[in-house]
Amino acid sequence: MRDVRLGDDIDDFCVRCKRVMNHAVVSVLNGAPAKVRCRTCHSDHDFRNEQAPPPKVDPRKAALFNEVLKKVNPEAAAVVVDDVDPVEGLDGLDPVEGVDGVDGVDAAEPPSEDVEASAPVAAPKTKAKGRGKK
Repeated sequence: MRDVRLGDDIDDFCVRCKRVMNHAVVSVLNGAPAKVRCRTCHSDHDFRNEQAPPPKVDPRKAALFNEVLKKVNPEAAAVVVDDVDPVEGLDGLDPVEGVDGVDGVDAAEPPSEDVEASAPVAAPKTKAKGRGKK
């Protein structure tokens, strides 16, 4: 296979389009493309070898997810965010369990006193009627 030259067409993951798209080589370093330009959105970025960047995981969401899992199934270990399979760990749960309540709590039962009161929700604003044509 021949060396990559400036202006050659190659496929790469575009960070703006979020897809593998057609790119043009903008710079070459040691015979390999260093920077490329997307031919669709014209953004320049480093050559990524058609690899998408890893997804960003919010640690707060992961902590809340683990807290919910502990309440549902206390014997289950905490889920590690790096190796999470969305369905893994949920095998022992009955899909009907948790509809009426969790841990024997009935859904019709009012919440306990230690729950913080949420801020009141403002009513939606209505559009003012415009002035009619004169």
